[in-house]
Amino acid sequence: MNEMTTISREQRPYSEAAKKALSRKPALFINNEWVASSHDATIPVEDPSCGKEVSRIVDASDKDVDRAVAAARAAFDDGRWSNLPPMVRDRTMHRLADLLEAHADEFAELEAIDNGKPKGMAGAVDIPGAISQIRFMAGWASKVGGETTAPYTMPAGTVFSYTVKEPVGVCAQIVPWNFPLLMACLKIAPALAAGCTIVLKPAEQTSLTALRLADLVAEAGFPAGVLNIITGNGHTAGDRMVKHPDVDKVAFTGSTEIGKLINKNATDTMKRVTLELGGKSPVVVMPDVDVAATAPGVAGAIFFNAGQVCVAGSRLYAHRSVFDKVVEGMAETAPFWAPRASLDPEAHMGAIISKEQHDKVMGYIEAGKRDGASVAMGGDAPSGNGYFVNPTILVDVNPQMSVVREEIFGPVVVAQRFDDLDEVAKSANDTAFGLGAGIWTKDVATMHKLAAKIKSGTVWGNCHAMIDTALPFGGYKESGIGREQGKAGIDAYLETKTVIIQL
Repeated sequence: MNEMTTISREQRPYSEAAKKALSRKPALFINNEWVASSHDATIPVEDPSCGKEVSRIVDASDKDVDRAVAAARAAFDDGRWSNLPPMVRDRTMHRLADLLEAHADEFAELEAIDNGKPKGMAGAVDIPGAISQIRFMAGWASKVGGETTAPYTMPAGTVFSYTVKEPVGVCAQIVPWNFPLLMACLKIAPALAAGCTIVLKPAEQTSLTALRLADLVAEAGFPAGVLNIITGNGHTAGDRMVKHPDVDKVAFTGSTEIGKLINKNATDTMKRVTLELGGKSPVVVMPDVDVAATAPGVAGAIFFNAGQVCVAGSRLYAHRSVFDKVVEGMAETAPFWAPRASLDPEAHMGAIISKEQHDKVMGYIEAGKRDGASVAMGGDAPSGNGYFVNPTILVDVNPQMSVVREEIFGPVVVAQRFDDLDEVAKSANDTAFGLGAGIWTKDVATMHKLAAKIKSGTVWGNCHAMIDTALPFGGYKESGIGREQGKAGIDAYLETKTVIIQL
């Protein structure tokens, strides 16, 4: 770990474009205008790489939320977006994607400053991913339609029956802090394509890119009120959005704990709900793998984005015959994943989002040690003013430990041995979650057998966390309700109406 102690973790200077965004007066984006809050409450914006306050955002009041919802309601009810030709919605969304692409470097830097992730990672993953979400879903605007269906119980020719797809209405969308812009675009894109209107609330820790996106929304030519962006705390502004009588659908990505609360609150008015929640994803390494190629992949499954990924490969099950070599191979990646300041061009892993989350991750590591786990790599926090945690591998763990059962949301993997397929499938499924899973093997039959046994919304083979906007994403069990992306993603923003006409 000596390589890590010699790294300078001083944050680099911000660009002029970033400084301009950070100097924005706290405001909300409602009806295509920047408006002041009804009160003076604000939330500090912190750079996790240095722990300093760099800006402030509005902490939206109930009145602010009501104003945003009213704007979205009016825009939906008069059809200024949903009644446009699908071609126009498609083109407007493509203009937004083009503008985002033109400003990609600025967005990557803002994401790095706000979240703590390396700018290089944001530029390679987050921003292109956000653009892809918009472009893919834009095409669905012209491809949503119903069908004619012959009835089962009625004579031919006595009725004409058909179905139509209609937008669900006003959508409250609440997105997390780990991939702020990507998650925002993953939510707004299908809703816009379906013809819905939106109130988007980014995470209070990471609102910078959503606010900057609002500028582009107006520039792209969206009608006023179609996409409103407000900032604020989850327990106040987010709660008001979820309970609001004029909201027809809630889409949330975040913790299972908050997801359960949202689901209960949405039930009062039978709002449509999609939830993408927590995970504790198993990664299974079979004995036939090329360890030299597999170990870095398994390390990336947990250390990418500092482990702050809902599908992070946080439970490693390596076959007894290769266990030691896999762990050694992962440990050799420590210099590559050594945490650095987010604007350091050498950075592959950045800071943890906040002091609160940093302390939580370190608390889990300490709990693991107390429960008898051994540290094979890391287990500590490097020096520096930012919220850094060294990539960590814990061994000698058992299924009862909190580090094995609970989502840590940090760069911490628990490594366990196994002997046969049935045993590892049972262990992989021994969790309340079911969001992602990884299998590493050269044997295609083993891959398919194990993929069939694992209860998970996505199973990766010889890779991890590969997400594509054409492919549905979501969880089994307590990892969520519904699917995002692909055709399933736009279906989540549509109602089906049946029409039966007697002839």
